[in-house]
Amino acid sequence: MTIRIEQVVEAVDAWRGRRVGIEPLTGGLTNVNYAVTVDGERMFVRVPGADRAVLAVDRTNELHNTRAAAETGIGARVVHSLPEHGVIVLEWIDGRTMSNEAFADDGMPARVADSLRRLHAGPRFLDDFDMFRLTERYLRVADERDIPIPAGYRDRMGQMPELEAALRARPLPTVPCHNDLLAENYLDDGIQLRIVDYEYSGNGDPTFELGNTCQELGWDTRRVELLCAAYFGAATPALLARMRLNMIMSDVGWTLWAAIQARISTIEFDFWGWAEARWARAAVGLDADDLADLLRLAAE
Repeated sequence: MTIRIEQVVEAVDAWRGRRVGIEPLTGGLTNVNYAVTVDGERMFVRVPGADRAVLAVDRTNELHNTRAAAETGIGARVVHSLPEHGVIVLEWIDGRTMSNEAFADDGMPARVADSLRRLHAGPRFLDDFDMFRLTERYLRVADERDIPIPAGYRDRMGQMPELEAALRARPLPTVPCHNDLLAENYLDDGIQLRIVDYEYSGNGDPTFELGNTCQELGWDTRRVELLCAAYFGAATPALLARMRLNMIMSDVGWTLWAAIQARISTIEFDFWGWAEARWARAAVGLDADDLADLLRLAAE
């Protein structure tokens, strides 16, 4: 059973005897979030949902990485934590919660690249991240719990070793990555794009990070190229191939995440629809006429 927000307030020693206000926040897909005001100071409190270990969320890794990200100025500062309950209290960031529509503005690829470069240049994260291994883990969970997954998914698993071999042939140095860059995990504070929610963070391939956010933001080919050029200095065919292959892998892995969520989550959200939409998009990528070229370019 997860801890209640009232219990969190009681457990934070620094808040005892002070005026505390609690305001539920909307938008979380795996956790319950609150704005807590203590003697006029507003903070963000994340209370984890139940059964997060099934989704491969390691709270020790998350807390370490959240603190590391804060050192770069991209993440939020950790004010308090209750590690035994997976609760994190963060500084409140005044800014706009981003959306896919907001990311359609001109100049956004350069702003995203700037934030990601700063995050990636920061302190190493605790654990590594590998979407191929995470996909295998999620598939085992689906099998063990008899969780439905989108039709045709298993038929495509034979293509995964080929994608992995191409990306492993000439690997890029790993960097501290967020790996789950939905639009809502960006906050625009008016100066830079801040990044929150490090549940799936780990050291990994920067082209997965770039490909993941392009996929989540629904960016077209031109914006994919602009992000690549802004981050790396040039949008070379090899880098773009790596990004596109990782865009496919992002959907392959998070399809299963959503299918598992459809079974275990108590949050009102159409996780099954999310799973089907991501799998449909992944299948298009796996059927692309230029997939063989992408594999060759990434490997060379």
